[in-house]
Amino acid sequence: MTKMHFFFVFLFVTFQVTAQKYELGKVTKEELAEEFHKKDTSAVAAILFKKAKTYFDYKNDGFKSFTEVEMKIKVYKPEGFKWADVEIPYYIGYEKLKDEKIEILSAFTYNLVDNAIDKQKVTKESKFDNQLNEFWSKITVSFPSVKAGSIIELKYKLKTENISILPEFQFQYEIPVNYAELLTEIPEFYLYKGFVTGFEKIASEQKMNSKVDVFQDKYNQGLKMVYKQVVTLYSIKDVKPLIEEEYVNNIDNYYGKVLHELETVRLPGEQPKQISTTWENVVKTIFEEKEFGFELIKFNYFLKDAENLVRGLTTNEQKMKAIFSYVQDRMNWNNRYGYYTKKGVEAAYKEKTGNVAEINLILTAMLRLVGFDANPVLVSTRKNGVAFFPNHSVFNYVITSVKLDGETLLLDATEKYTDINSIPLRALNWSGRSMDPNNSSEEVDLMPKKNSVKMVNVMAEINSNGEVNGKIREQFFDYFALWFRSIFGNSNSTIRMDYLEKEHSSLEVLNHEVLQNKEVAKPIIENYSFESSNEVEIIGNNMYFSPLLFFATTENPFKQENRLYPIDFVFPYQEKYNVSVKIPEGYSIETMPE
Repeated sequence: MTKMHFFFVFLFVTFQVTAQKYELGKVTKEELAEEFHKKDTSAVAAILFKKAKTYFDYKNDGFKSFTEVEMKIKVYKPEGFKWADVEIPYYIGYEKLKDEKIEILSAFTYNLVDNAIDKQKVTKESKFDNQLNEFWSKITVSFPSVKAGSIIELKYKLKTENISILPEFQFQYEIPVNYAELLTEIPEFYLYKGFVTGFEKIASEQKMNSKVDVFQDKYNQGLKMVYKQVVTLYSIKDVKPLIEEEYVNNIDNYYGKVLHELETVRLPGEQPKQISTTWENVVKTIFEEKEFGFELIKFNYFLKDAENLVRGLTTNEQKMKAIFSYVQDRMNWNNRYGYYTKKGVEAAYKEKTGNVAEINLILTAMLRLVGFDANPVLVSTRKNGVAFFPNHSVFNYVITSVKLDGETLLLDATEKYTDINSIPLRALNWSGRSMDPNNSSEEVDLMPKKNSVKMVNVMAEINSNGEVNGKIREQFFDYFALWFRSIFGNSNSTIRMDYLEKEHSSLEVLNHEVLQNKEVAKPIIENYSFESSNEVEIIGNNMYFSPLLFFATTENPFKQENRLYPIDFVFPYQEKYNVSVKIPEGYSIETMPE
């Protein structure tokens, strides 16, 4: 798990920045001519510096938070061109606050042309604003004329009314960072708790100074407010890149970042007020919204359907399966995430389509109606990351839990091939938070408790020319079966045969068939014949081959000398291979694997 550092804004010391100045617009010929990074010659690009400043301004309707960011990036190789498209996400999913705003203040590309510095401005046609979903949008700045050696500079400002958390400051990436700096200027009325994620140590220094904010009241009379503020400087040099390799859930969870959560408000003449929230409070607030909790108490629109579904069924397992299968078959997911309903459960049920919340809240309500202890579970998907402190914006998904015979079962009806206790892979992200009708909350472990199994049986024969042919039978259980059905469930054999031949480059697949039981709880069985001419090496009178043939692992997926973040296999599994090889007549086994 991520190493976490905690710090509190209590001590005050003076600081001075006496090191090298990091300023935009100061691009030199020497920087442009530099062909590789001095400390990491393999780097395709590097962040020469990244600086951010978060500050507050007071207006007649309260404090607003602003964050100005400056970045200077050097591109060394063509593989680094992707750093010339800078994406800036901002949140638009607030219920009671205005959407965040991004303003691009400056953006330039620098190149060395005929031994002279060429400076090219990014035009408005190269700035794109796209809404990702109902919670997030992003601005993409595409820098022109980027080539090996280019330097790009960007400055932008984020405005937000949400002061319960400050914008995160990321100081580590998959490329080196020469210098990173965050300066926060926080009014004395607010005490924030800070977190540093990742594995790098970042220095911090603090002081206190005075600030004057001038504003107009509702009568357009000029006023000013004088107060103290806490100034904190976080800085770090020579940050090593964090390289993503296989078997990681979301590399974004492990990059070095600075995060702040509002803990206490200390207004003049008032007792300090604790703001730092708990998961229970977060869940309660979400539950009380009409787009969530109110939708769970509606039953009339499916009352007759639910009664018909369980009529004549005698066991709880039969009833739960009937309800789950019905919602799963009836409803069609529109690929939209979120824990709030958009058009409401009644409209979604009638139209037979809806977002994640609408489908799984229908499932939860229907299970409750027929007597189950069913509750919604808030989840952050794997791509969305994990939360380092309680907040609303981390969740982007909701599933259903059922407590039955002392066991908590998880259900998600958005996919056609999932089963009870077999939620989609996108939702397998550590843990979620359940909520019951009494507004109490508890952590729910999302990870499967049993191994998913893949069984492979190979009957192969090697001829005197070193060619291999035979038959293969593969069986996929649980999450392996879910993966197979999700990818190949509605496709013909040709697509699966192409997939196998690309996965095993020396293979030619023949006579392929899939025995795909319509019951998702049953395994997938796949049979095919094969031929291969590249699995055996003949040297003199000897033949050499791997006993696992083309199923052998030929490359170590763990390439880093020191891997700091954990290994994540998505779900627990077991693979079993039973390989029988008939060798050519006249040959005998000389060496067996240890």
